Formats: sequence, structure tokens, C-alpha cells
Amino acid sequence: MTMEKFEGYSYLEGGICAAEGFVANGLNCGINPDREKNDLGMVYSEASCNAAAVYTQNKVKGAPILVTQKHLEKTNGKAKAVIVNSKNANTCNANGIEVAEATCELLAKEIGITADEVIVASTGVIGMPMEIGPFASGIPKLVKGLSREGHEEAAKAIMTTDTVKKEVAVEFIIQGKKCRLGGMAKGSGMIHPNMATTLNFITTDAAVSTEMLKKALGEIVQVTYNCLSVDGDTSTNDMVSVMANGLAGNNEICEENEDYRIFKQALYIVMLNMTKMLAADGEGASKFLECTCSGAKDRETAAAVAKSVVRSNLIKCMVFGEDANCGRVLCAIGYADAEFDVEKVNVELASPAGAVATYRGGVAIEYSEEFAAKVLAEDEIYINIDLQQGDASAKAWGCDLTYDYVKINGDYRS
Repeated sequence: MTMEKFEGYSYLEGGICAAEGFVANGLNCGINPDREKNDLGMVYSEASCNAAAVYTQNKVKGAPILVTQKHLEKTNGKAKAVIVNSKNANTCNANGIEVAEATCELLAKEIGITADEVIVASTGVIGMPMEIGPFASGIPKLVKGLSREGHEEAAKAIMTTDTVKKEVAVEFIIQGKKCRLGGMAKGSGMIHPNMATTLNFITTDAAVSTEMLKKALGEIVQVTYNCLSVDGDTSTNDMVSVMANGLAGNNEICEENEDYRIFKQALYIVMLNMTKMLAADGEGASKFLECTCSGAKDRETAAAVAKSVVRSNLIKCMVFGEDANCGRVLCAIGYADAEFDVEKVNVELASPAGAVATYRGGVAIEYSEEFAAKVLAEDEIYINIDLQQGDASAKAWGCDLTYDYVKINGDYRS
């Protein structure tokens, strides 16, 4: 998937370790019986970081979520490390908090920090018993192997049904100082626009206050991860965290000035691209889906319409079957939780093969079924909606719904 270019920002390698002062590693510690797959990863900053996070809105929350919330509250938004495992979500376990806390303590002792400075996360099967043993044996090896090149192993460690690792990093200038911001993400199923959506870890060497990190993260998540849907399920362990260690040397950003705008745009670029990567790698997916709603009276209306479309299982099936049954699009627009005049709505299907208009003013128009099938035969599908009732717009992302989604989730634990 081609990454969009943004003036003043350049993409670079390194993912979570692109920023100065960050190292990472990943390995198999025995949680996943397949020894060829990493199941434990970590990120560490040589300098203390200002940190912020957003979490799942599911009422059932994994123990790591609760522990991380407590740690960031206790330190007033300070952190130095992330520890994360896959294969077991550590959710709904009687000893869940105990294991999550003990994991942080083991890591803290190994690298010489306090347990409160650790962000902890887990992903995998819900309700599976979790023991501290694998962490106790794996953490020393994990720490010993920390390096700037370890970002790939860390990214692999958070994969569950993901088919590819997901990393993005950008470089930009603040106050004449070269700054970098990068991240890694995981997620393939249980993804729904109800923050968070998956596990996402972001680092930067820009100096940014905790308050400004919270503000930027909270706003950008609304137009990226909160506009992503694969299957309509909101996981119990979703989290996005961002850590800023200030090693780029700029004066700390403490207000909404031009420096904040530059930083916020960098954060947006990384989160946008990881959102798209997550959509393209939906469980069993064969096609990436992007819906753009323009001509709305406000962004909330546009977002409600775009998200309604990418959430529709019928539209997902339509895209998979390459059948331009576009009445389904109007149907999904019609039940969006927003107020607008449906008799003004235009709809278009597009892809690298071209574009075909299917509705004008809420009414079906004639189009070539043969050409529409060619449009839908591509790997990237775009549904463009114009409400013709304002100047606001929004995008949402998803994927098709295939036979493989059922296969994957029918025997997920095995």
C-alpha cells in the first residue's frame, strides 16, 4: 500500500526505534508453543519519557490496561519502557493484575527502573490462564538483546492473526532540530471504531509535554483508529500509547503553537498509515476499503456516514464478491446516526481501475456492470459519497469480509 506524501515530512526506516534513544527487542518466551514465533516484546528509552495513552471502551478490560492506567496516573505521565506479549490477553483471569504487575517488576529490576515506569500490554485469547514463568525466563534474554535494530523483532512479537508486521516512521524539523516519530501496530480482528482498536505503540525524540501528548493523541485517534472497522468487535485489550523522550533537543512543546502543529501532523501521519495497514490486513481480507464522505454540514456527520459504510457486512461482502450491488451503500448511509437529506446524496465506486457513479441525488443511475466489476476487481476499493450539504468531510477504513474470516475465527485457539 502506497503511503501518502506530506510536505515537510519524510518517511524512514526504524519503526519504534527510529527516534533517538529508543531500543527494542522481541523473542519467544514460551507463551506461544510455536517457538518460531515471537510472543514477547519490549521498547526502552534511555531517557525518561512524557507519556500518554488511550484505551478500549469495552467495559471488560484486560489486566494490563488497568495496570498501565494506574502506572501513568501514579507517575503523572512518565514512562521509560513498554513490555508486551501476544497469544494470551491476560483478561478475565483471577490473577491477571498480579501477573501484569509482576511482569513490570521483573522488567524494572532487570533494567534498573521502577515498575511504575513500565507500560504493560497483552493480546491474544481472552480467559486463558496466565502464569509469570514465561516472563521470568524471557525478560533477561529480552533485555540483553535490546538494540536499535530490534524494532522488527518487537513488531513481530505483537502479531496474532496479523500476516505482516506494521511499522511507520517519519522525520521532521522543529525549532531547527531534526525530530523523528515512529510506531508499530498490531491488529487483524476484533477491530471496531470504538477506541482504542488494537495495540499501537508510538515513540518520538521530540520534547512534548504530557498535556500536549494527551491532547494530540486524543484528537488524532478520533480521525484515524476510531474510523477503522474490520468486524464490528471492540477488543478488551486495545491501547495506543505514545512516549516522548526529548532527545531531539527542541524546547519542550507546552502549548498549541506552530511547533505543536508540526508535531501533531507527524503523529497524524504515523497513526493514519498504521490505521490503513490495519485495515488492509483484516482477518481473511483480500481487499482494502476506504470510504470518503464529503459535502457534510460538519465532520461528525461525515464521520458517522463513512463509518456506517465500512462497518456494513453487506458492503464488505459486496466488495469481496466484486458485485456492484450499490443499494447496500445507500442503505448503510441511511442508517448512519446523523441528520442529512438523503435525496441529495451522490455515490461513486473507485479503484486504480477507474471510477463509476452509481447514485445521483439519492437515485440510482445507469452504469456499466462490466466496468463496475473491473473497478471492484482491484485490491484497493474506494467508496466516495457526496452529501452535497456542506463543506466538511471524513474518511473511514475497513476491508472485505471473506470465507477466510470464518475459518480463522472458527478455530482461533488452535
